[in-house]
Amino acid sequence: MAYISNTDADRKVMLDKIGVENLEDIFSSIPRKLRLNRSLDIPALSEMELLTEIEQLANRNQSDLACFAGGGVYDHFIPAAVGAVISRPEFVTAYTPYQAEVSQGTLQVIYEFQTHICRLTGMDVANASMYDGATAAAEAVVISTGVTRRNKVVVSETVNPLYREVVQTYLSSRGVELVSVPMKDGVTDLDRLRDIVDDKTACVLLGQPNFFGLLEEADQISELTHDVGGKMIMAVDPIAQMLLRTPAKAGADIVVGEGQPLGIPLSFGGPLLGFFAARKKLIRNLPGRIVARTKDIDGKTGFVLTLQTREQHIRRQKATSNICTNQALCAATAAVYVSLMGKTGLKKVALLSAEKAQKTADEIFALEGYKPYFKGPFLREFAVRTPRPASEIISALTERGLLAGADAGRWYSSMKDCLIVALTEKRTDAEISALAKGLSELR
Repeated sequence: MAYISNTDADRKVMLDKIGVENLEDIFSSIPRKLRLNRSLDIPALSEMELLTEIEQLANRNQSDLACFAGGGVYDHFIPAAVGAVISRPEFVTAYTPYQAEVSQGTLQVIYEFQTHICRLTGMDVANASMYDGATAAAEAVVISTGVTRRNKVVVSETVNPLYREVVQTYLSSRGVELVSVPMKDGVTDLDRLRDIVDDKTACVLLGQPNFFGLLEEADQISELTHDVGGKMIMAVDPIAQMLLRTPAKAGADIVVGEGQPLGIPLSFGGPLLGFFAARKKLIRNLPGRIVARTKDIDGKTGFVLTLQTREQHIRRQKATSNICTNQALCAATAAVYVSLMGKTGLKKVALLSAEKAQKTADEIFALEGYKPYFKGPFLREFAVRTPRPASEIISALTERGLLAGADAGRWYSSMKDCLIVALTEKRTDAEISALAKGLSELR
């Protein structure tokens, strides 16, 4: 964003224009007890001084770490062609197609994004995207309570903790009972799930693979859910889907997930991209908007906004969501990445990630003091029992240029000694060996 300074004269013109005497008057409607009662202590800097300050702050970031962390966001290679395409002004400057008739290019790329998501998940329909995977999961839970007219939501403890926090926030004022199913050996405890799921259950939310990288018994959980008339929601990794049966074949009614692995850089935490797909019978309940392909009166192919189920477009009481939108540029990025990689390329990325994960696991588990935290099949992410707190290991290896993984203890208080390691096709043999060497020296 360009640096634009305001002089006292500029501020006076703006205040006069809106009809107030000073800046204080702008906030007069906000009770004083709610206002910040101290100075922000922002230094008065020239443009040159400000840029220097920002550069110094930015340089404190370590952007050259070999990243072994995952948890839903992964360090994949992004071909240069992706950036070349999405940097075109038609994509970069377009937020969302409010005037559909003049937004054919944006509509087409969103349509292609929806198509890719349907093919990855095996579902019938997908929307134009969501803010991130966590909000997509929360929207899916809310929809399930509406279509089933039930007020009990069941979420596995192995679902990404960030997803669970957002779900809890969404449901906090809706009068919905949120029940957590404990884990057993790193996966959902099926016996406890059978006890919890009943005819009051609106849905079950499951991660596949789960937060620890393990594969869940999705078919059994889906059957249990459907037996009581509930909806099965699966939160999935789009890259891992290239090596697994589709969620549709596992019995999912709604599939959500984080689309960041599809060509979007880490960028220190965002922006992200949520995807949302479902069975056709739920199409009118999907949040956000859906783009469709049609023909005009001359028989030419065109793209239209078929369904727009948020309150900006329809009567508020009939809206399915009030804060969802499509991440147009991120969705375009994912569409370009998937189109460029193709089925063969995506599968190769998934296979390389899985193979490197197995190699890394073999090297780590051969070290004294490091053991598998759980037993069970995994793809590109696995949990390690460490001889000292995982947070200490992460801090120590960061100094050596290695982001060793994610500390499970941040979200699971009894798992301070659990390091979750994730692999992508970018990690080299030298980096994997450096990680193993670093861990061996931190016993």
